[in-house]
Amino acid sequence: MSADGAIPRVVGNWKMNGMIASLAEIGRIARGVADLPVAAGLALPATLLALAGRSGGALAIGGQDLHAEPCGPRTGGISAPMLRDAGAQFTLVGHSETRRPNGDDDDDRVAAKLAAARAAGLAVILCVGETAAHRADGRAAEVVTDQLRRALPRHIDGAWLAIAYEPRWAIGSGVTPTLDEIAAMHETIGAAAAPRVRPGGAPVKRLYGGSVTRDNARDIVSIAGVDGLLVGNASLTAERFLPIATALC
Repeated sequence: MSADGAIPRVVGNWKMNGMIASLAEIGRIARGVADLPVAAGLALPATLLALAGRSGGALAIGGQDLHAEPCGPRTGGISAPMLRDAGAQFTLVGHSETRRPNGDDDDDRVAAKLAAARAAGLAVILCVGETAAHRADGRAAEVVTDQLRRALPRHIDGAWLAIAYEPRWAIGSGVTPTLDEIAAMHETIGAAAAPRVRPGGAPVKRLYGGSVTRDNARDIVSIAGVDGLLVGNASLTAERFLPIATALC
C-alpha cells in the first residue's frame, strides 16, 4: 500500500492469469513502480498471493474476490481472513466478472463481502457498473447509484475504500466510454458516496476500469473526479503496465 495507507491509484487485475513462473514478471513490475511517485498494486490469483506478498516491495498485493463467511463448508471459497493470512492488503469486491456468474448481482451479497473484508483488515475496491442494455435504456446512472446505495456501509473512509467504475460492456472489449461519459458517471459516484463518508473521513477514491491502455490512460486520469485506474489485460506485463502507471505521475 502507499505510505499513507491509502488504496493504490493504479491497480492491475490479473484475473485468471499467472503461474509461479509469473513471479519474475511481478518482480519486474514491483521494481518499476518503486521509482514512481504513485502507489500501485496487483489483484492476483489466490495461488500467487503468498509468494508475491513476500517479494512485492512497493507493490501492494490484493485478492480478486472472497466469500463473506470467515470459514466453513464452502468448497473452493476464499475468505477474507485467508486472503489476509496469505499476504493480501486489499481485495476487489463486486467485479463485473463475478456479479452475474457468481451471484454478485445481489448487492446485499456484495455488501456482506465488503463488510467481511473490512472486518479482516483488508482495504476494498468496490466495483460497480452498468450493462450495455442499461446504458441503452438511459438507466446507467440509476443502476450504478442503486448498486452503491445497497452495497456501501455508512461511516466509510477513503483510507480503506475505493469505488471502481467499470462499465460491463467495456470490459475486455477494447471499447471505452467517451471522456464525457466517464466524467458524468464519476460525478454520479461521488454524489452517491459522499453522504456515506464519516465526519472527518478521507473522501473515497474513484477509479476507472474498462479497456485501459497506455494510449488512453493519460486522457482518462485527466478527467475531474477520476483518481486512478483499474487495469485488466494490460497489467499482465511490466512493459504494458508501467507506462499506464507513469500516466498518473
